[in-house]
Amino acid sequence: MTNDDKNFANKVTTYLDQGTARLKAGTAYKLQLARQEALARLADPERVPEMRLAGADAGGGSGTFPGGRGFWASGRLWLGIAIIVAAGFGYHQWQAYQQLSELEETDAAILSSDLPIDAYLDRGFQNWLKHVSDDD
Repeated sequence: MTNDDKNFANKVTTYLDQGTARLKAGTAYKLQLARQEALARLADPERVPEMRLAGADAGGGSGTFPGGRGFWASGRLWLGIAIIVAAGFGYHQWQAYQQLSELEETDAAILSSDLPIDAYLDRGFQNWLKHVSDDD
Protein backbone atom coordinates (compact mmCIF):
# COMPACT_ATOMS: atom_id res chain seq x y z
CA MET A 1 0.00 0.00 0.00
CA THR A 2 1.23 3.45 -0.82
CA ASN A 3 1.04 6.43 1.50
CA ASP A 4 -1.98 7.83 -0.35
CA ASP A 5 -3.82 4.52 0.03
CA LYS A 6 -3.10 4.41 3.76
CA ASN A 7 -4.32 8.00 4.20
CA PHE A 8 -7.49 7.22 2.28
CA ALA A 9 -8.11 4.06 4.33
CA ASN A 10 -7.61 6.00 7.58
CA LYS A 11 -10.08 8.69 6.49
CA VAL A 12 -12.69 6.11 5.48
CA THR A 13 -12.21 4.22 8.77
CA THR A 14 -12.61 7.46 10.75
CA TYR A 15 -15.85 8.37 8.94
CA LEU A 16 -17.26 4.87 9.41
CA ASP A 17 -16.37 4.85 13.12
CA GLN A 18 -18.03 8.24 13.59
CA GLY A 19 -21.13 7.01 11.78
CA THR A 20 -21.43 3.82 13.83
CA ALA A 21 -20.95 5.74 17.09
CA ARG A 22 -24.19 7.62 16.41
CA LEU A 23 -26.27 4.47 15.70
CA LYS A 24 -29.02 3.42 18.05
CA ALA A 25 -28.47 0.18 19.97
CA GLY A 26 -31.33 -1.57 18.11
CA THR A 27 -29.96 -0.62 14.73
CA ALA A 28 -26.48 -1.80 15.65
CA TYR A 29 -27.94 -5.11 16.84
CA LYS A 30 -29.86 -5.59 13.56
CA LEU A 31 -26.70 -4.85 11.59
CA GLN A 32 -24.79 -7.38 13.71
CA LEU A 33 -27.45 -10.06 13.02
CA ALA A 34 -27.39 -9.29 9.30
CA ARG A 35 -23.61 -9.57 9.25
CA GLN A 36 -23.72 -12.93 11.03
CA GLU A 37 -26.35 -14.21 8.57
CA ALA A 38 -24.25 -13.06 5.61
CA LEU A 39 -21.17 -14.78 7.01
CA ALA A 40 -23.18 -17.98 7.53
CA ARG A 41 -24.35 -17.89 3.92
CA LEU A 42 -20.80 -17.28 2.77
CA ALA A 43 -19.62 -20.37 4.65
CA ASP A 44 -22.33 -22.60 3.11
CA PRO A 45 -23.26 -21.27 -0.35
CA GLU A 46 -26.22 -22.72 -2.23
CA ARG A 47 -25.31 -24.54 -5.41
CA VAL A 48 -27.21 -23.71 -8.57
CA PRO A 49 -27.74 -26.84 -10.70
CA GLU A 50 -27.25 -25.07 -14.05
CA MET A 51 -26.53 -21.68 -15.54
CA ARG A 52 -29.62 -19.65 -16.45
CA LEU A 53 -30.26 -16.43 -18.25
CA ALA A 54 -31.92 -13.64 -16.34
CA GLY A 55 -35.66 -13.78 -17.03
CA ALA A 56 -35.59 -16.83 -19.32
CA ASP A 57 -34.50 -20.43 -19.21
CA ALA A 58 -31.32 -21.03 -21.21
CA GLY A 59 -32.23 -24.66 -21.85
CA GLY A 60 -35.31 -25.15 -23.97
CA GLY A 61 -37.05 -21.80 -23.98
CA SER A 62 -39.46 -22.84 -21.22
CA GLY A 63 -38.49 -19.97 -18.93
CA THR A 64 -41.01 -17.55 -17.59
CA PHE A 65 -41.06 -13.85 -17.06
CA PRO A 66 -42.00 -12.47 -13.64
CA GLY A 67 -45.65 -12.31 -14.73
CA GLY A 68 -45.65 -16.09 -15.28
CA ARG A 69 -45.82 -15.89 -19.08
CA GLY A 70 -43.42 -17.93 -21.18
CA PHE A 71 -40.50 -16.35 -23.01
CA TRP A 72 -41.89 -17.09 -26.47
CA ALA A 73 -45.41 -16.03 -25.46
CA SER A 74 -44.29 -12.49 -24.75
CA GLY A 75 -46.05 -10.00 -26.99
CA ARG A 76 -43.12 -7.58 -26.77
CA LEU A 77 -40.79 -10.22 -28.22
CA TRP A 78 -43.00 -10.82 -31.25
CA LEU A 79 -43.60 -7.10 -31.72
CA GLY A 80 -39.84 -6.51 -31.78
CA ILE A 81 -39.33 -9.31 -34.31
CA ALA A 82 -42.12 -7.91 -36.50
CA ILE A 83 -40.58 -4.41 -36.42
CA ILE A 84 -37.15 -5.75 -37.40
CA VAL A 85 -38.63 -7.77 -40.30
CA ALA A 86 -40.69 -4.80 -41.50
CA ALA A 87 -37.66 -2.49 -41.35
CA GLY A 88 -35.56 -4.97 -43.37
CA PHE A 89 -38.31 -5.35 -45.99
CA GLY A 90 -38.78 -1.57 -46.20
CA TYR A 91 -35.05 -1.00 -46.64
CA HIS A 92 -34.90 -3.59 -49.43
CA GLN A 93 -37.85 -1.96 -51.22
CA TRP A 94 -36.27 1.48 -50.89
CA GLN A 95 -33.00 0.24 -52.42
CA ALA A 96 -34.87 -1.38 -55.31
CA TYR A 97 -36.74 1.88 -55.92
CA GLN A 98 -33.46 3.85 -55.93
CA GLN A 99 -31.90 1.48 -58.49
CA LEU A 100 -34.98 1.70 -60.70
CA SER A 101 -34.94 5.48 -60.48
CA GLU A 102 -31.28 5.62 -61.54
CA LEU A 103 -31.95 3.30 -64.50
CA GLU A 104 -34.90 5.45 -65.58
CA GLU A 105 -32.75 8.59 -65.50
CA THR A 106 -30.01 6.91 -67.56
CA ASP A 107 -32.50 5.60 -70.13
CA ALA A 108 -34.14 9.03 -70.40
CA ALA A 109 -30.75 10.70 -70.92
CA ILE A 110 -29.79 8.21 -73.63
CA LEU A 111 -33.12 8.45 -75.45
CA SER A 112 -33.23 12.24 -75.31
CA SER A 113 -29.70 12.74 -76.68
CA ASP A 114 -28.93 13.59 -80.33
CA LEU A 115 -26.54 10.66 -80.83
CA PRO A 116 -27.82 7.69 -82.79
CA ILE A 117 -28.07 4.36 -80.95
CA ASP A 118 -25.28 2.90 -83.15
CA ALA A 119 -22.83 5.38 -81.62
CA TYR A 120 -23.38 3.89 -78.17
CA LEU A 121 -22.68 0.39 -79.56
CA ASP A 122 -19.38 1.45 -81.22
CA ARG A 123 -16.26 0.31 -79.29
CA GLY A 124 -14.30 3.38 -80.30
CA PHE A 125 -16.95 5.65 -78.83
CA GLN A 126 -16.94 3.67 -75.56
CA ASN A 127 -13.14 3.97 -75.37
CA TRP A 128 -13.38 7.70 -76.07
CA LEU A 129 -15.94 8.08 -73.25
CA LYS A 130 -13.62 6.23 -70.83
CA HIS A 131 -10.70 8.42 -71.90
CA VAL A 132 -12.73 11.64 -71.45
CA SER A 133 -14.03 10.57 -68.01
CA ASP A 134 -10.48 9.63 -66.89
CA ASP A 135 -9.22 13.12 -67.80
CA ASP A 136 -11.84 14.84 -65.63
